[in-house]
Amino acid sequence: METKCQCGCAHTHTSPQSKEKEQSMIRKIGAPVLSGIFLITGIIFQHQQWVGFSHPVVEFCWFLLGFLPVGLPVMREAWEGILRKDWFNEFSLMALASLGAFYIGEYPEALAVMLLYTLGEMLQDKAVNQATRNIRGLLDVRPERVDVYRENTLRTVSPRDVNVGETIEVKPGERVPLDGTLQNPQAVFDTSALTGESMPRNVSAGGDVLAGMIVSGQAVRILVTKPYDHSTLARILNLVQDAAERKAPAELFIRRFARIYTPIVVLLAVLIVALPALVAAVHPGFDYVFNDWLYRGLVFLVISCPCALIISIPLGYFGGIGAASRMGILFKGSNYLDAITRVNAIVFDKTGTLTTGSFRVTSMQAAGLTEDELLRLVLSVEKKSTHPVAQAVARFAAERGVEPLEVTTLNELAGYGLEAEVGPRKVLVGNIRLLKDRKITVPEELTDCVATVVVCAIDGQYAGCLLLSDTLKEDAMDAIKKIKAYGDLLPEDKAVHLEQLNSAPDVSVAFVGDGMNDAPVLALSDVGIAMGGLGSDAAIESADVVIQTDQPSRVATAISIGRATRRIVMQNIIGAITVKILVLLAGAFGFATLWAAVFADVGVALLVVLNSVRILGKKF
Repeated sequence: METKCQCGCAHTHTSPQSKEKEQSMIRKIGAPVLSGIFLITGIIFQHQQWVGFSHPVVEFCWFLLGFLPVGLPVMREAWEGILRKDWFNEFSLMALASLGAFYIGEYPEALAVMLLYTLGEMLQDKAVNQATRNIRGLLDVRPERVDVYRENTLRTVSPRDVNVGETIEVKPGERVPLDGTLQNPQAVFDTSALTGESMPRNVSAGGDVLAGMIVSGQAVRILVTKPYDHSTLARILNLVQDAAERKAPAELFIRRFARIYTPIVVLLAVLIVALPALVAAVHPGFDYVFNDWLYRGLVFLVISCPCALIISIPLGYFGGIGAASRMGILFKGSNYLDAITRVNAIVFDKTGTLTTGSFRVTSMQAAGLTEDELLRLVLSVEKKSTHPVAQAVARFAAERGVEPLEVTTLNELAGYGLEAEVGPRKVLVGNIRLLKDRKITVPEELTDCVATVVVCAIDGQYAGCLLLSDTLKEDAMDAIKKIKAYGDLLPEDKAVHLEQLNSAPDVSVAFVGDGMNDAPVLALSDVGIAMGGLGSDAAIESADVVIQTDQPSRVATAISIGRATRRIVMQNIIGAITVKILVLLAGAFGFATLWAAVFADVGVALLVVLNSVRILGKKF
């Protein structure tokens, strides 16, 4: 940051945190550079038979000085592990290998073990950090500054300093930094940061505007309703980051495997050195050279380092969570990313999930009066109701130009419908059960009708009905086709079928609901998927997986991402273990050097890291 002091000169001021970060970076890069210089010059001096290197002490001290910058941090980590009773870890393996190499006089290789290990760790850390930044960058797109109205003037401040109840202004093309409600009559927003698709979203005055949306068309004013750290986008970010804490079975397995694997390879390394000595004691003709077999044991130790597996598997799942987030799909943990690959039965809640929840009148049947008269009576009784069916009747009546009549009395019959007096007539409007309860005969065909039926009776006589249907979402059919391609079951009756499926062996059930009133069913299923749409707190809280785009086809995408992630993780496990075994055997039989061992260890680790992060660029 550049400021001017009283002398009028410009000075650059760096915060203590920035200085500390810079110094840490210099130390991190400087150590391997310095060690590398000692290693290269030392090898040159050896090769050229420099006179100063003819003394063993000089040679030893030269490589020891090169060893210290990269070796001491690893030795310190190994010692701290020992104090924690963590005897067998990658640091202790590297420390043993390098100290053993010093003991047998292989000074360049002792230094190379630590130098190449340090460089490999730096490259792995860079790859992991880059993947983390990429994942965070998919979502954390909030601007660092925002214009807020204070004392009738616009002031530019940090979004963290904006209070609930204040009004901010966001210009066209800028991202909204905070959740709030729109103050303009109308505005259009791009929701791609939250949903993965650049679909415009129209918002009217008083409508919700979420952090991460991009303003289109004109500047907007937004009344802030949530602080910076409690916005929908902040919660999504926290959900993605916290997902790393919920481990998949493969991650838990590899942790247990490493605890068993590392002591075993240390024991094998000891046996590689000790068993030939026993053979030589029994058979004097066997030529046993301690340093040669110790070297093989050290090679075995370096190759056996399990860091490739330990790093790549959680990174593979983290990459899958990031790829899903980019598509508007939130997994609450890698365990759910793994669980969705085992799903072989899916139960859908129809309304609000496969359908829009917006009813429309498809047909009407009148008995003893005209259709418009029937519609006028039903509209008169239903006009004050906020139920989606009543609203559909109102829309249909408006399309036909039908006006309601005056209602003198109105009584709601819970679970049945409404009873009213419209002029001199007593009118019943509701479901078929209402009329049957009043002993009013209903046409038999209505009982078996799959559509939503609104029946009407006048003065105790059946007068007609309206048939309504919910409208399918645009991609509902596509969703079913894709999911059927995976071989999943698609039961319709969620309650009955979910109980049946849960009791069946070898069946893993996913329930897809709207996240609003399906919490108990979501909890009963193996994987609960909520299609709550943008800003739905209920969806974020109740489900294991949240589909932000509200598109049922994204359920198939979630399964696809889960399976792709699992493939990558299995490739990492099988590939790393296979290479390790081959090079371990080569080292045990004397066909691999310490140089080859370090290159193999670092190379395998980098390969599995790169394999893990490639899912971020994969299209689904």
